[in-house]
Amino acid sequence: MGHENLQSVFDNAFAEISEVLEAFTPQLTPREVGTIKTVSTGIATVSGLPGVGFEELVKFPGEIFGIAFNVDEKEVGVVLLGEYWHLHAGDEVERTGRIMDVAVGDRLLGRVIDPLGRPLDGNGPVASSKRLPIERLGAPIMDRSPVTVPLQTGLKVIDALIPIGRGQRELILGDRQTGKTAIAIDTILNQRDYGVLCVYCAIGQRASSVARTVATLREKGALSYTVVVVTEGNDPSGLAYVAPYAATSIAEYFMETGRDVLIVYDDLTNHARAYRELSLLLRRPPGREAYPGDIFYIHSRLLERATHLRKELGGGSLTALPIIETEAQNISAYIPTNLISITDGQIYLSPSLFELGILPAVDVGKSVSRVGGKAQRPAYRGIAGDLKLAYSQFEELETFSRFGARLDESTRKIIEHGRRIRAFLKQPEFDPVSVPEQILMLLALTAKLFDRVPLDQMTDAEQSLRRAAAYIPQEMRNRFDTDAELSSEDRENIIQIARKALTSFQPASEPDSGSESQ
Repeated sequence: MGHENLQSVFDNAFAEISEVLEAFTPQLTPREVGTIKTVSTGIATVSGLPGVGFEELVKFPGEIFGIAFNVDEKEVGVVLLGEYWHLHAGDEVERTGRIMDVAVGDRLLGRVIDPLGRPLDGNGPVASSKRLPIERLGAPIMDRSPVTVPLQTGLKVIDALIPIGRGQRELILGDRQTGKTAIAIDTILNQRDYGVLCVYCAIGQRASSVARTVATLREKGALSYTVVVVTEGNDPSGLAYVAPYAATSIAEYFMETGRDVLIVYDDLTNHARAYRELSLLLRRPPGREAYPGDIFYIHSRLLERATHLRKELGGGSLTALPIIETEAQNISAYIPTNLISITDGQIYLSPSLFELGILPAVDVGKSVSRVGGKAQRPAYRGIAGDLKLAYSQFEELETFSRFGARLDESTRKIIEHGRRIRAFLKQPEFDPVSVPEQILMLLALTAKLFDRVPLDQMTDAEQSLRRAAAYIPQEMRNRFDTDAELSSEDRENIIQIARKALTSFQPASEPDSGSESQ
């Protein structure tokens, strides 16, 4: 009896196993594998991947990834995204079936990462539950809203003469060592009180300069609302090429959640050079200055992603500040003219002004914002409207006066007033000026209260006015951030505050001429 029971147990077990085997269908996961034909500086040619797509990620030994850049009939040119010294001809390459993407999310704020999302700050891995492709189409025209809200940089010369709006693309260009990065960092520092998130993308920069920038952001308390994406000068060209696209996807995530974002590309000259190097190595035909024919397109598709979305889509904005390096003040070179035509204006930094100690060294005559006064609040626009014209008039007269010509009294007053404007536009690094302080100083300037202040005391006079801005009534301060214009009564009250603050800087003599100038 026991033998029969044991036999039935075995029969039942084998019957169940047979049922499971009959129901099981083996799932074959196809893997498309190729081999490396050649490896050179930053690129590899691969054979045996007939189904690979353009810009698809491929995987190399040692967890190194690459992007399929040239998809030819018999071979694929791949841009490598990491150290490639251990790769050799004959090594295996595998398709991933996905395009390049990057981790996004709030947890990236305060972190320093590379374009692949790997941490560079020693604070552990980056936690994120969402990833976005680095290459995305810009928002359609019907999803965009006009640029009307100002992005305050805290720099008097920019906010008053070359205003930038949220959703605008404003190019910063100039020769080496003229303060381009300083303007971008000052703008980031000034966003603390405005709720604007920032992304700083360093492309091919020296490690020491990037470390200095990160230390400045941390010291000033700006790193908490900033994501820093870094490729150093010794990184492969492939990383430098994908860096701005990855940084833009990180910024777009915040924009699509309804927030305002500022992104700085420092700088796109290195990006263009990296793309030129990759294109020449991949045997793409060179064009002007040896750049490939689509060099304009790689920057236009990047900067077209900066916009201001409609309220129905959250109303977020992405403001782009690309930086370009010129050579010998030649702003008509290939890459600078490309970027000037793509962007909505430019801020040109002059080496001549830099050498004279006029910092920031913004050349007002060659700088422009194509959004202009629409990116300023009415209270601000009503005060700063004629400043650029007065400054340009002064520069013309100053050049004329150098020939030793005798000047009449009105011309002399214009020149003296222009010198105060130039002194007013000077500003030390990492010292942003708030909107109430700027409006107070601009009103004092347009009312010619500075004209009797000696030039060597202008800095002290400005500091006195900045302290006096605390006496502007809160109700009036609130109107600065609305669409309401300043009334004549408001102007008079502010001028009285300014006049009182500047009393100690006015010479005791010539009271009559002083009242006339006012």
